[in-house]
Amino acid sequence: MAAEHSPDMERDAILAALRPVVDGIVATFGPMCEVVLHDYRQPEKSVVAVAGSVTGRDVGGAMSEIGMRILARGDEAADDLNYVTRTGARQLLKSSTMVLRDSAGAVFGALCVNIDITAVHEAQTLLGALAGPSPASAEPPVTAFGNDIDSVVDAILDAHRLGQTQSWAGLGRAERLDLFRSLDEHGVFAVRRAVEQVAARLGISRASAYSYLSQARATTDPTTTGGHA
Repeated sequence: MAAEHSPDMERDAILAALRPVVDGIVATFGPMCEVVLHDYRQPEKSVVAVAGSVTGRDVGGAMSEIGMRILARGDEAADDLNYVTRTGARQLLKSSTMVLRDSAGAVFGALCVNIDITAVHEAQTLLGALAGPSPASAEPPVTAFGNDIDSVVDAILDAHRLGQTQSWAGLGRAERLDLFRSLDEHGVFAVRRAVEQVAARLGISRASAYSYLSQARATTDPTTTGGHA
């Protein structure tokens, strides 16, 4: 009788089969390309193979902000293809994130391709200026990349706090719930210890952070509750 294969054995086999693909894609597209293979069963060190160095990550590195969103969506996650984003160092990237599923349809990882198009964009801007004025395009969002999960969570929290002149104590209840709801939608709380990390950054207790998260998940419109915490 053939031995039964566990879901983890199947997932390990899929990842093993994709490792040569990682190197092959980068060999085809050259040094401006990076391919990262993620195993979301271990989000704090999800990078199991990487070729190229566009975002500077290594094997054993953490998932990015994009990975957190996939983890939060679970099996409902879908491929995100040919999108443009920026790194914290202002590199312009064209990227694709393809989720990996086992035979039961469960999402357990992703194959990500990042191409640094900064120089291409600069050349395009120069040629556009020579040809004449053109409508301004929207600024691509900044994506948090890092080799450790804490730095990724910190970067996401910093981005959510940009432009806010008020301290946490100065935020109304609706604004506090909106902050927790937005962080949750970005997948921050799908990572272990993220609630504690966010609580420490905001200067509140862990119990308060869990309470705000629970309320944010339970309400769709924070303005309906009114008042201040």
